[in-house]
Amino acid sequence: MALPRRWRLCRCARLRASVLLLLLRGCLIGTVDLKSSNRTPVVQEFESVELSCIITDSQTHDPRIEWKKIQDEQTSYVFFDNKIQGDLAGRAELLGKTSLRIWNTTRRDMALYRCEVVARNDPKEIDEIVIELTVQVKPVTPICRVPKAVPVGKSTTLHCQESEGSPRPHYSWYRNNMPLPTDSRANPRFRNSSFLLNYETGTLVFHAVHKGDSGQYYCIASNDAGSARCAEQEMEVFLALITVGICCAYRRGYFINNKQDGESYKNPGKPDGVNYIRTNDEGDFRHKSSFVI
Repeated sequence: MALPRRWRLCRCARLRASVLLLLLRGCLIGTVDLKSSNRTPVVQEFESVELSCIITDSQTHDPRIEWKKIQDEQTSYVFFDNKIQGDLAGRAELLGKTSLRIWNTTRRDMALYRCEVVARNDPKEIDEIVIELTVQVKPVTPICRVPKAVPVGKSTTLHCQESEGSPRPHYSWYRNNMPLPTDSRANPRFRNSSFLLNYETGTLVFHAVHKGDSGQYYCIASNDAGSARCAEQEMEVFLALITVGICCAYRRGYFINNKQDGESYKNPGKPDGVNYIRTNDEGDFRHKSSFVI
């Protein structure tokens, strides 16, 4: 039984597409082609790293290899004319035929690296691949600012900052060697406190301090490369009302000795209406006025 005309047309179209694909593949056989085992390598500072660039196909036995560094919108040579160039001279080598190895990486090496291969005998002469290198840097000792004394009920902020870590570090605060949560309300242990910790900025904000917030505070800055902490600093929370009361009492003379040497003083009046005075010559009291009849 003959197939419908529409089916015959679809079958012919599929056959033509298959033939065209085979022809294209035949034309591309032997053309230079690159791949990488890792296009986004990550390394810690001062360690070595490999930038993978592999030729998977080429008809050219001795292709030209070049590596370029792209950083801050500027392009510079890394490997050119069969030798290492620029700031990687003495710290890098060509690994195998096309890959690049960097020793003792620094934060300045973090950039895009482009591997370029020119194969003159191939139908497609040029191919390239881009590698993004990330260098992780351990944080240094953070700078911490802790107030020495804060009145009960007042607000205050503790600060922690670190500027060299990469990626940017996260911050955690400790009081008396105990880690603090990001929100005191989320932990029953700190239900009497009222603070918020921002782990991205390093600020620890107390809305109203109480006596239990007194203690030794320190901060830790950490990222994937490591961590660093500042020294402990003490914050004391005191009762402001008692302090004000003591000052007022001193001003009013409640803490001044009433005895005055060499001077007479007046005693409180007696119920009988007689006042008494002490003189330097008399050891006992004597009448100042007579009875009133």
